[in-house]
Amino acid sequence: MSMSHGTAEFDAALRSIALAENPESLFGPVQDDGDVPPAAAAAYRRLARRVHPDLAPPARTADAATAFTRLTRLWSHFQDMVAGDLSFGDPTLVTRAHTYHVRRPLARGDVADLHGVRYRDDSGPGAPWRDAVLKLPRSPRDNDLMRAEATALARVRERGHERYRAFVPSLVESIRHRDAGTGVERRANVLTRLVGFHSLAEVRRAHPDGVDPRDAAWMWRRLLVAIGNAAAAGVVHGAVVPEHVLIHPEQHGLVLVDWCYSVTSAAAHTAPHIPAMVAHRKDLYPPEVADRRPAVPATDVYMATRCVEYLTGDRLPRRLRAFARGCSLPAPERRPGDGLALLGDLDEALEREFGPRRFRPFHMPSAPPSGTGHGTRTA
Repeated sequence: MSMSHGTAEFDAALRSIALAENPESLFGPVQDDGDVPPAAAAAYRRLARRVHPDLAPPARTADAATAFTRLTRLWSHFQDMVAGDLSFGDPTLVTRAHTYHVRRPLARGDVADLHGVRYRDDSGPGAPWRDAVLKLPRSPRDNDLMRAEATALARVRERGHERYRAFVPSLVESIRHRDAGTGVERRANVLTRLVGFHSLAEVRRAHPDGVDPRDAAWMWRRLLVAIGNAAAAGVVHGAVVPEHVLIHPEQHGLVLVDWCYSVTSAAAHTAPHIPAMVAHRKDLYPPEVADRRPAVPATDVYMATRCVEYLTGDRLPRRLRAFARGCSLPAPERRPGDGLALLGDLDEALEREFGPRRFRPFHMPSAPPSGTGHGTRTA
């Protein structure tokens, strides 16, 4: 090969690498099978040979080093796209624990925005990709709500029953995010991604006449377990509204999300009341919340009961209506306060009404699944 021919190929490779808008411009499209296409690997090897600093034309080592560095970065992004369904240019968020690739927005609430993120458990190239959700408040004045959520989730995980961990989202980590342009610092939470779940609000919209109480029974039971386990850990959720109760129809799973409004017993001397309310669900809150009185486990019992009444419409039979009235009395001291203990009473009422418990398949019409809900902060 002549020197001029080699230099021409070198210059052509430099131009291709410099002008590439994304990895696919150099290596071709990403396939759906999760494997690196042979043609892409061949293209990378060909370009790497042409711009490697050790093989550069005389006096062109600096140009080669710049091109080789960019080529390597593009190839790394291409491999990440194959393995993790990422896009070139996805912003990254680096913490001490992980590097998060921030994806498209998932939801926008009144307080925070939710973004899909992907990360690896460690820095090794063979580590599996994990899906999570970045919950970032739009205003730093809501940093306290993010701290409250992180505190509550950690508290429930540490002090609650291990067998009931699936009823709350897992906190990957709580982070501080400083805006590079303004310097404003916001607290954010990274939570495990929930797939296939629907909020009770979505379930109710899909059943305009109300959900059959025999189907609502397992949701009611699991909701009592979720709030009862939190209470055992010293946490009151404080915002048990339909948007924050997610169910998995096929698996009969339930997760209680959005713990931003929670109160822990450790903080009771400084913030005994629920700090905020979901404005369009004020009718589901007990009197002590609007009156800014101390939050107690009976607060969650009241709201869980009102969720079930909302879900079933007017379809609760007489015995279960009476049970619900007892759980939603105005005075918190007259209501049951232990969701786990109340579970036995509910099971007895359900058996008297419907007979022995049996599995009932539950299906949702085709609809996009839900993410974490958000509320409106009030004074």
